[in-house]
Amino acid sequence: MPHPDAPHPRRGPRRVAIAAGLAVAGTLALAGCSQAVAFDVAPSASDPDCAAVVVRLPDTVAGLSERETNAQGTGAWGQPASVLLRCGVEPLGPTTDRCVSVDGVDWVIDESDAPTYLFTTYGRTPAVEVLVDNDVVSGTTAISDLSAAVSAIPAEGGCVALDDAD
Repeated sequence: MPHPDAPHPRRGPRRVAIAAGLAVAGTLALAGCSQAVAFDVAPSASDPDCAAVVVRLPDTVAGLSERETNAQGTGAWGQPASVLLRCGVEPLGPTTDRCVSVDGVDWVIDESDAPTYLFTTYGRTPAVEVLVDNDVVSGTTAISDLSAAVSAIPAEGGCVALDDAD
């Protein structure tokens, strides 16, 4: 049973898998355990670029300490885990969702579950997604702290404003 404070997943298996990590993290925090944060592994988590990201992940994100995870290509921070990262997800196609560039990495922001935000890299394969509980930490701060590690995946393109697409 998910933790009552866990975000309700709205958008398919990606959100369900990463939201499950928040639910487990919240449950573990209440139990006082320091077990690994549970994740479903992303389809391309074994890609060497994901390994390059994971070895570069910072010890703290937005002031939160790193947590152990149980899946390849993942990272979590906070007690309970309030920042969750999965590398190896499918890259996004063209979208009208808001896209921002932070330290050379373009991120598409899914705000449909506010105050929980899903940031997904744009123009990088494999893609990286970061779920942030904005009631605990700033999403902007979290992706700023993670962009250096994510930049290990070469950029193949980036955000384009709608009026630039012509």
